[in-house]
Order: sequence, then C-alpha cells, then structure tokens
Amino acid sequence: MSKGYMYILKCADGTYYVGSTNNLELRLAQHRSGNGANYTKKRLPVKLVYYEEYPRTDEAFYREKQVQKWRREKKEALINGNHKLLPILALAYKNRLG
Repeated sequence: MSKGYMYILKCADGTYYVGSTNNLELRLAQHRSGNGANYTKKRLPVKLVYYEEYPRTDEAFYREKQVQKWRREKKEALINGNHKLLPILALAYKNRLG
C-alpha cells in the first residue's frame, strides 16, 4: 500500500473541506482546477491549510472520516496546532448534546 494524506482545505466562502488521497499534489491541483469534489468546485479558490501524512491510504481515509465529523471550532484547533484544545472541545460538544 502507498502512503496517504488527510488534508483540510479552506474554501473561498470560509468553509472547510476534509479529504484524503495518496497523492496530495495531484489532488490539490484537481481541487484548484475545479475537477476535485463537487463541494470545492462551487467554492473556489481553495487553500491547503492542514495535512497529515500516514504510512497507508486506509489510515488517512479513516482519519478523514473522523475529522469530517468535527465541528468547525475543533477543526480550527487542529489547523492552528492547539492540540490541547481538542479534548476540551470534544467534551464541550458532548455535554451540549447530552
């Protein structure tokens, strides 16, 4: 298996797009040219704001699905490197639901 990447793009409308790929440069070029996901195609231009590299593509895909479920505040904490905030934001969200 080839290595994989989980990445976050910031779209022109300020929203975030989370994806995964085995070729980050190619995937970014696809998004930027409007040949990526339908979500980003309608929100160009997009900017890479964060990525993680994994030994295998399935690990990157798993991480993508995890991060996609996060609220905006938690994604921004990850993007900004505020890793100490991640469990606090997760608990705050859980407490709001329950």
